[in-house]
Amino acid sequence: MTDRLRIALAQLNPKVGALASNLALARAALADAVAAKADILMFSELFLTGYFPEDLLLKPQFIADAMRAARDLASSTAGCDVSLLIPTVWREGRTLYNAVLLAEHGEIVATRFKRELPNDDVFYEKRYFTPGPLAEPMTIKGVSIGVPICEDIWHEDVCAHLVDNGARILLCPNGSPYWRDKQHVRMSLALARVREDNVPLLYLNQVGGQDELVYDGGSFGVEPGDRVVFQGKSFESDFIVSDWQRTPDGWRCVSGEMTPAVSVDEAPWRACMLGLRDYVKKNGFTKVVLGLSGGIDSAVVAAMAVDALGAENVHCLMLPYRYTSQESLRDAKDCAERLGVRYDVVAIGGPVDQANEALAPTFAGLPPDLTEENLQSRMRGLLLMAVSNKFNSLLLTTGNKSEMTVGYATIYGDMNGGFNPLKDLLKMQVYGLADWRNTHVPGDCLGPSGEMIPQAIIDKAPSAELRPDQKDQDSLPPYPVLDAILEGLVEQELSVAEIVAGGFDLALVKRIERLLYIAEFKRRQAAPGVKLSSKAFGLGRKYPITNGYRDESGSDAAAVSPPKLRSQGVE
Repeated sequence: MTDRLRIALAQLNPKVGALASNLALARAALADAVAAKADILMFSELFLTGYFPEDLLLKPQFIADAMRAARDLASSTAGCDVSLLIPTVWREGRTLYNAVLLAEHGEIVATRFKRELPNDDVFYEKRYFTPGPLAEPMTIKGVSIGVPICEDIWHEDVCAHLVDNGARILLCPNGSPYWRDKQHVRMSLALARVREDNVPLLYLNQVGGQDELVYDGGSFGVEPGDRVVFQGKSFESDFIVSDWQRTPDGWRCVSGEMTPAVSVDEAPWRACMLGLRDYVKKNGFTKVVLGLSGGIDSAVVAAMAVDALGAENVHCLMLPYRYTSQESLRDAKDCAERLGVRYDVVAIGGPVDQANEALAPTFAGLPPDLTEENLQSRMRGLLLMAVSNKFNSLLLTTGNKSEMTVGYATIYGDMNGGFNPLKDLLKMQVYGLADWRNTHVPGDCLGPSGEMIPQAIIDKAPSAELRPDQKDQDSLPPYPVLDAILEGLVEQELSVAEIVAGGFDLALVKRIERLLYIAEFKRRQAAPGVKLSSKAFGLGRKYPITNGYRDESGSDAAAVSPPKLRSQGVE
């Protein structure tokens, strides 16, 4: 039995399904642990498969290959004194588990299985895994150590059982995605377990983008007395080593590095940047292309792309028509020059006019309406897709959550694209991030300092510029009002009556609710994008397309206590 332990946490960026490259990452981390003279090395949840593999887990060959990779990694411990905790899938008979393996001296010497399987929000582990029994501690280097897996620490009985059966340290591998304020939720949860069980807890989180999810790292250690004893990097890979000493009061940390956590203002930008970077690179692209309209949304996406990928990998196009203002032409060019990206102007007047002429006989006797406006957007989408094809660049789409909620977007037009960094940002949050980025340089970014987004773009009234003097506010309420209503309807699932009781017009709330429901078919066909809230369209919020429900509670608003709506600024 030892009185000292050096514990290493590998906060790394695996790729779902990439067993060979994840295994290589793990072996490199093991070499780092050997060099650091670590006693224990732990990886994040389901590290070898990547988190979360979804229906890959229904493929028998994938399971067999994943188990083979785990055995290969275990064999890498031969000849070294590092005890390796390998989170992975594991099958016993016909039963599949979310597991952690303990490997020592080239052998798998113990297995433990996740007890509490999440079955809501973005993960449906009960579709794939069987819950394990309440686990017993593992003995590592003569020390009794409990290994609750992610969701297990949300349930008091799992950690209590481990400690009641002798665990003196808890090591917790996680695959916990980011959304606003999630860092504080994790820390509060870990501190609660430590207060209850009076043993230290080391929390290891994955980092990196996986489709719509972003894992933000930020691993940490806490010990009794509400002491945070180390903190890893946020939104970046990290190799975290801490030293622990047995004392009369239990195990205590004697050495651990504290990396300041990313601020709540910076975190959404970093999440969008990391999600975009990993989506591009993990799917085999190096460059992106987008339409730069002179408006706030495309300017922010362009800035995020430059931060994530570098200016040399970002191609922006202005696609003007007769309704495009001189201010938009000026502002788009100014933004592109500040960002240092390639910028081309491709006029759409000829193709749009020819399409209108071709349709004239079919549309004879009918007045112009949204059809002709949408032709402009769809022509832009067609040309942007052509550039995407020609240069093998991923097309980014730039619609924000406010517009997508009410269907203020053209399907097969400005919705064209493979990824949308703004998908889960309301309009006023986009403005807030633009202001923030103009005065700050986020960590791990490749973009310049200074005012990247021209103030003229921030100050101008939003407009799709599909007809003369068009403004968004012609058909939508002011964005601060719209965003507050959407926060109630979408983020908080409030009733119409509750929102009206908060001071909003009944007819307006009902109109917005109707637009929300009838636009579901568009959102189902929208590009994936970074999940930043608990109610992101797609993974975080699943409503039927064909939906006859309408909330008729508005007439009862006077009897309802007004809800507490959060600010629509950057949280």
